[in-house]
Amino acid sequence: MKIKLFGLDVDGVLTDGGIYYGDRRLELKRFHAHDGMGITLVRRAGVVPFIITGRRGMATLRRARELGIEEVHQGADDKLAVLEALAARRGVALDEVAYVADDLGDLEVLQRVGFPIAVANAREEVKRAARMVTTAPGGNGAVREACEWVLRENNQWDAIVKSYCGGGR
Repeated sequence: MKIKLFGLDVDGVLTDGGIYYGDRRLELKRFHAHDGMGITLVRRAGVVPFIITGRRGMATLRRARELGIEEVHQGADDKLAVLEALAARRGVALDEVAYVADDLGDLEVLQRVGFPIAVANAREEVKRAARMVTTAPGGNGAVREACEWVLRENNQWDAIVKSYCGGGR
């Protein structure tokens, strides 16, 4: 079955899980450029990336905009309900969804999607629920690994690589 939607948690997946606070309302998060390129490749292949996170933050929204992620759901108390609504709206079955997670808040989602993925530093329960576990920890290239895995599962990786070798002109 082809993967049509590619979902991400944020803290501990797109970031290393650290949250930096400054004076007043300043909140900083570190994102990895390789992960961003992976998301760009997935989008380019026609797979729709999305974010579902329990926290709210401008850094997440800014990064999502930079990467062309249109489906950003912050402050999600019930991630599975958000995913089910998103999949229904887009006409995608849950077994056509890949989702990358690290902690217990995403366990229910991982148990329902067709392609559950855990980052290397995920909780053991999350790793056990995953079909794939990255070698890199969250925030350090794990999402890039997951993106490449999705593209390989969809038999799109070779065409993506070829497009960067002058074959896509």
